Amino acid sequence: MARMHLCSPWVTRVSELEAMFKYDDEIKIIYDDEDKQEVRMLVDNPAKAAALTELLPQEYVFGSVTLHVTIVPSNRDRFGFGIPHFESQANLFEAAFDGNKALSFTKTLVGVFEHPLTYVVFKNEVVQYWNDDLGDIFGQCSTLFQELAKNIFGDVIGVCYCTDKPNSIYTMTVPWDSVNKNNTSISGF
Repeated sequence: MARMHLCSPWVTRVSELEAMFKYDDEIKIIYDDEDKQEVRMLVDNPAKAAALTELLPQEYVFGSVTLHVTIVPSNRDRFGFGIPHFESQANLFEAAFDGNKALSFTKTLVGVFEHPLTYVVFKNEVVQYWNDDLGDIFGQCSTLFQELAKNIFGDVIGVCYCTDKPNSIYTMTVPWDSVNKNNTSISGF
């Protein structure tokens, strides 16, 4: 019989980071020691490193424990040369997920009181990662990229994390044309 080892909440956050960026060859997540509570993200793409620096919190607080996140860009851009400027939230997410097949697309629409709303739409795929906590007896967590994004990036004003429509004919969908004549649904961009 296997020994039960319960993971701390900050280890779960590291597992979420690894699951979110598992398809990205330009990002390597290093978590050496559970006692240090520090995650290093080695990023080969300077634009991606700059976008992740703006999007990700520098630290996650779990009661009296703080998990620090350090983004380390490639050597050639460590001193700030060639750091791009992002014009919108959509550009930030597109740069952060460039080459990562988890992101489907982003779209910015004008919301209430002319405030822009950015929809970050992820692929409709179940993500599984090892998470040995009391929430699942088998230690396997199954979720969507949308839920991982909510946990990792947190609440950002004007940003909505969504999941793309599935390609299955057995999925029940709302006939958007009958509900909204302008067809401004997420899938109708």
